[in-house]
Amino acid sequence: MRVILIDDEPLALEHMKKILLDIDGLKVVGKYLNPTEGLKAIIKERPDAVFLDIEMPTITGIKLAEEIQNHCPDVHIVFVTAYDEYAVKAFELNAVDYVMKPVHKKRLTETLNRLKPLKKIHLKKGTGNRSGMICCFQTLQFILKGDESENIKVHWRTSKAKEVFAFLIHNRRKPVRKEVLIDLFWPESELEKGFAQLYAAIYQIRKTLASIGFNIKIISRDHSYILDMQQIKIDVDELEKLEEMINDGNPDLVVVQQLLDLYAGDYLEKESYLWAESERERLRVLWLYYTQKTIEMLIQKKEYTKALLICQRMQALNPYSEESYFMLMQLYDLLGERHFVEQQFSKLEEMLLEEYGTEPDSEISEWYLSWRGNKV
Repeated sequence: MRVILIDDEPLALEHMKKILLDIDGLKVVGKYLNPTEGLKAIIKERPDAVFLDIEMPTITGIKLAEEIQNHCPDVHIVFVTAYDEYAVKAFELNAVDYVMKPVHKKRLTETLNRLKPLKKIHLKKGTGNRSGMICCFQTLQFILKGDESENIKVHWRTSKAKEVFAFLIHNRRKPVRKEVLIDLFWPESELEKGFAQLYAAIYQIRKTLASIGFNIKIISRDHSYILDMQQIKIDVDELEKLEEMINDGNPDLVVVQQLLDLYAGDYLEKESYLWAESERERLRVLWLYYTQKTIEMLIQKKEYTKALLICQRMQALNPYSEESYFMLMQLYDLLGERHFVEQQFSKLEEMLLEEYGTEPDSEISEWYLSWRGNKV
């Protein structure tokens, strides 16, 4: 574990460093008398924790802690002070601990035992420039994004806690009233028991998020909960960036394709949450629209093979859309693949007959008949 120490008293700083160096598994990567210099080092080094004095002449430790959280929200803060009057404010800032001077090794060992399970996965040495993302397409997943993506295995104590968290993510832009959660997830419970079950679920969610290093805060305010996502991204939000990019008229198609690839399947499809159904349909339609627009832009650039690959993926993820079959027929025609044009039309006929008892749209049938006539 890597830590930085900040205290305007030289003797106190040396005493702290000496005690910490005697503790296995801990490395002091910097000690600073000047809080401003300390902040610069924290931003550069990104330590796991900062041991911070409160009473300092140029800037208080409380104010410095706020600056640290603004720049490095994943760094844990431990206040070390001779005064106990700041305890409440310290814990409002989510301090891990509040240690009174004079400091003793036994007390600091207790603090480090609190820090160990909180150590952020994405700040471990060697992870590089990585960021957290919650993925909702197909199923709820937690991903570390970087040069390579890593799917974090999450153990949910109960399926109810997982669904409550998914519902908060679903409503991430607005407060969710506690009574609404109780009515949805514990409709048969009396109000008092419902609140107890809700509080237990929220506690489990917080513990689960802390265990995997995702710094998401669940804030209780005005009888509601609201998520503070910090720097964690949501795949749905990333996909919706395509609207502005596509409307721009000349987007970076490599970036566009990367965003389209986030769609691994329908929104929370495997979870089968009934409350997600309308959003599931909205995002499916949105993704199909963006995909079609991207294919059209690639065709305009005569990049037929790239367009073909995207269209094949569109059909695989949504095999009941006539549009994907028609676009593939046109693309195979442009590539001179006569056999595959005929194959796509036959597949379309079979799909429509089996699923809907209908025939292909007249526009598609007329195009196909005209195409066959021209090929004779």
